[in-house]
Parts: sequence; structure tokens; C-alpha cells
Amino acid sequence: MDNREVAFGLWYDFRNPVGDRPFSTFYRQVLDQIAWAEEIGLDSVWLTEHHFCDDGYTPSPFTLAAAIGERTRRMRVGTNLIVSPLHDPIRLAEDAATVSLLTGGRFDLGVGQGYWEREFAAFGKNIKNRPSLLTEGVEIIRRAWSGSTEPYEGTRYRFPGLPVTPVPEQPPQLLVGAMAEPAIERVARIGDGFLSTQNHHHDMYLDALERQGTPREQGRIYAGQWALIAEDPEREWAEIGPLVLEQLNTYITWGAFGPPDVVPRFEDPDQIVAAGAFTLWDPATAVDELTALLTARPQIRDVHFWAQLPGESVDHGSRRIELLATQVAPAVRQRLTAGAMA
Repeated sequence: MDNREVAFGLWYDFRNPVGDRPFSTFYRQVLDQIAWAEEIGLDSVWLTEHHFCDDGYTPSPFTLAAAIGERTRRMRVGTNLIVSPLHDPIRLAEDAATVSLLTGGRFDLGVGQGYWEREFAAFGKNIKNRPSLLTEGVEIIRRAWSGSTEPYEGTRYRFPGLPVTPVPEQPPQLLVGAMAEPAIERVARIGDGFLSTQNHHHDMYLDALERQGTPREQGRIYAGQWALIAEDPEREWAEIGPLVLEQLNTYITWGAFGPPDVVPRFEDPDQIVAAGAFTLWDPATAVDELTALLTARPQIRDVHFWAQLPGESVDHGSRRIELLATQVAPAVRQRLTAGAMA
């Protein structure tokens, strides 16, 4: 792949802990922000999913994806990610096909096995079954998109031989996210690409591809960035670091990075930076770091950044979006082009 095709995008969880900001207003502000981000040159939007959260963490990514598709013309829209074991895979296939049709094939379905015990219990699923729920679900989604009329008999799911209609005219990529070695082995086996977090596990994924008989060069990585780009990143961090502290500690409490009784919480924002869990870049540093990353890993197809942190105003997040779109992404593309021609 030519690195000049790398997409630069935004990542949204739609968490809204601000008590005086109605969700209807917040959604409209973000849709306006996304349309503007496309106008100034960004390429993709990624939506994530959780349920039963006080701050409204996105429970319905497909609905938002369809709305974003109507407000944009060029941007790709994807999920990073849907917790697929919580859902009926036929419904996932139908919803994804519908969004793909509405967006002219600009939709990518990213899924993962999940980790939060409370969600699995609430949806009547056994969290111990999540690997097989994910694997069988991916198989069923692919079959549904093909228009298959064959019945399905698996360990977790059974479906009659009924076709799903309409099928997508351009089947979405089926991307899979993971952070543990057995799960990443599964990504290499069942996914069209890998949803990574903070650029970890890229080698693990590419090694797993080779063990599956797929050349490393054919890997596809969609890299979610935990990085802040600002003209004065230390000042920016002083403003939003406490929001990142809440964001990361919430994920730790849910079990995103391992058993919550084993993984320690961060005590203050500076500890997050010291641990490398979030990086602070001015535009010049961002250009250097991203150019190095994309040169070393030509399998990366997309890098995307949190548009705003939980509780941050949309306008405040737009300052960083503008830097990414107008200063960082063009400079990275220029360097990659020059490197390819050298």
C-alpha cells in the first residue's frame, strides 16, 4: 500500500457528563463538527459503543453512523467498535448493510469481544462465551451479506436458511479489535483488518497473520491514537488532563485493560503522561511521530484521534481537530510522498 492513502480521522464516544447540555443539542453540535471536519480535509469518523452509562456513552452507533453519512459526502464512517457478542449477528448484518447502502459504501463494521461484565449480564450473555460469540457472529454476518440461504448451526447460534435483504452493494470491511494475544490471533484469523489502540500490538498482529499464512504486507491496521495535538500541549493538558483521567480510570474500572482488581487506577493526569498512556504533541512533534509511525508500519490505513474528551465542549475539541486537519495531516502526507519518491 502507498502511505499517501492513509486516512486521518476522528474518534467519538458521545459521552456527555455535562448536566446542562441536552443530548439533542450535543448530537447536533457534533454532527456540525463532523461536517466541518470533512470540509477542512479529514477522512474518517469512528464510533464506539457501551451501554448503561450515566454519561450516555454511545449506545446506538448505527443510528449515529447513518446521520453522519447524511451530513458527509466523502468521509468513511466506521465503528471502533461494536461489542458484537451483546447483539444478534443477523441484526448487526442488517444494520450494517443498511448504513452501507445509505452511505454509498462508505461504512466499515468494526467489532470486538467486549470486556464489561455488567453489559453481558444485562443482555443475558455469558462473558466466558465471548470468543465463540464473536467468532460465530463474524461468520454469520459474512454469510448474511452474501445472501446465503444455507441454515447455520453453531455452538452459540442457530439460524434457518433465510436470506437477509437487502445485502450491501459494497460489503463493509469487517474489522476486529483486540488487546490480548489470544484475541489478536483471532483477529488475524477472522478479520479484514485490526483495530489497534495506542499503536500497541502491531507486531503481534502481523506475526499472527504470518502464522495464518497471510503475508505481513497484506495486513490492514486502523490505529486509534491516545494523543493530544495542540500548539501548547502542556497548557492544553492542564485544561483537559482531568477529563482524560476520568476517561481512562472508567475504562480500567470496566475491565478494558485487564481485571479491574489488578490494574491500578491513575492518581493524577501527570501520571498518565509519564506512563505513556496518553502522549502530548505540538504540531511539529506530531508530524515527526506520525511520519515515523506510518513509514515503519505501511500496513496502517487510518489513524484517528479522540475528537473531544468526556465533558469537554465541542468548540474546545475543534481547536485540536483544526490543527490535525490543516497542519499535521498535510505535512505528514507531504513527507510520506517525498519519502516514497526518494
